[in-house]
Amino acid sequence: MTHRFPVRVYYEDTDLAGIVYYANYLKFIERARTEWVRELGVDQGVLKRDSGIVFAVRRVEADYISPAVFDDVLSVETRPEKVTGARIVLLQEVRRGEDLLFSASVTLVALTDAGQPARLPANIRQLMGPA
Repeated sequence: MTHRFPVRVYYEDTDLAGIVYYANYLKFIERARTEWVRELGVDQGVLKRDSGIVFAVRRVEADYISPAVFDDVLSVETRPEKVTGARIVLLQEVRRGEDLLFSASVTLVALTDAGQPARLPANIRQLMGPA
């Protein structure tokens, strides 16, 4: 199950060299994760309100492979690798056409709104993918 999210590179996304500033890839993959969760039918606002559960990034391991530049049309691909009771590991890749530009393994954890570890509801674990 791969989710694809389109991104166009704007001038504000680039640095002095005219390439996408490295930290902006993290913004691109964050937006893609939000849309992936939304398309699964999970309303994060309702999850927080009703269950007191929020998602937080625990770890990111990123590879910057090739630069994107102003006006490129990119695709962020999000694929679940492992889902446990309180943790989600995703593979996220940014591509320009078939060319891989950026790859990240992202570990998300479920927390209470007080910052304590929490278990994901079983229905959400099932929606998100492989155990």
